[in-house]
Amino acid sequence: MFDMLVRQPDDPLLALIGLFRKDERPGKIDLGVGVYRDETGATPIFRAVKAAEKALLETQQTKSYIGPEGDAVYLDLLWSLTGGRVAGRAVAGVQTPGGSGALRLAADLLQGMGVKRILLGLPSWPNHASIFKAAGLEIVSYPFFDVPSQTVLFEQMVEALDGANAGDAVLLHASCHNPTGGVLTSQQWQEIAAIIERRGLLPLVDLAYQGFGRGLEEDVTGLRSLLAAVPEALVAISSSKSFGLYRERTGAIFAVAATQALADTARSNLAALARISYSMPPDHGAAVVRGVLESDALKADWMQELDGMRASIQTLRRALAAGLKGRWPSLAAMADQEGMFSLLPLSEEEVLRLRADHGIYMPTSGRINIAGLKTSDVDAVVSKFIAL
Repeated sequence: MFDMLVRQPDDPLLALIGLFRKDERPGKIDLGVGVYRDETGATPIFRAVKAAEKALLETQQTKSYIGPEGDAVYLDLLWSLTGGRVAGRAVAGVQTPGGSGALRLAADLLQGMGVKRILLGLPSWPNHASIFKAAGLEIVSYPFFDVPSQTVLFEQMVEALDGANAGDAVLLHASCHNPTGGVLTSQQWQEIAAIIERRGLLPLVDLAYQGFGRGLEEDVTGLRSLLAAVPEALVAISSSKSFGLYRERTGAIFAVAATQALADTARSNLAALARISYSMPPDHGAAVVRGVLESDALKADWMQELDGMRASIQTLRRALAAGLKGRWPSLAAMADQEGMFSLLPLSEEEVLRLRADHGIYMPTSGRINIAGLKTSDVDAVVSKFIAL
């Protein structure tokens, strides 16, 4: 029966990883894979994570099942860090295999609730559309970011939301927009919340980079203002970036509702969907995050190291923007964008030329992971871009 299958194309980003590994040039640079790298080019393990893992190794008593809902203490601590307490709103969550697992459960829940369509601002993380389509949702896209001018197209976003049907879902990035780095102001978040509430839309918020924008608290102010304004929401959270737990696949999906009964009902449905999909989430990453957040000392050390990572990315952003704005004046805006990513106005031909001639790797969309740079690489990379 396998001969009935059609070979699927390789995922472009995963294929890029393979191409980079095979490149034997000593000066090659990976600006594609979305992981943080330090000045040595390594993706470090947080000190607090290492300490929490050591304590877990010494104290964990069992490897028995944890159930489809996952670690309840991890969920409580994670929500306190992200959503916090919103007056008049109840919350219930389910632990998931990473942020992608959270988004897939959310998509399946939306489909089970009778939601037909989800609004998606473009460009977005490529996997977003694939996840929603696989769940049977219709994608209604709208332009969110203009690459040549490096600006958020807020008026077009408002127009799209205002034209949505009651009962539609809308995907929002809580902070550090992937792939553009575009920033929504506090006032814009409030306007979006008002439209969503007025039009009867259901927001699904993707939060994957808390702490990499302006700070842990600052990066969730928009999310919290949204939750205070709308009666219901879904929030998908990844611990991959903020805790450096990429391979541990650690995340959660939370349902926010007007009453605890409604939130608990949503959770029961999410748990049922998890049971028929992957049964139970992996425990290790959640147990580590729990260990970090339960300890005042480890939490403080984690926050300090996260602050250092954010400062490093911001320094690289400013240096890259200063170097590139001579060729592309609009790229001066990169200095004020947030998170690990920016989207450069490069053609596919230029991206492939950088790869072939200089060993600089990025997706053909022109999205770069700024955290993939070392300070010592900036001048050389800028010179290669300008010479295109």
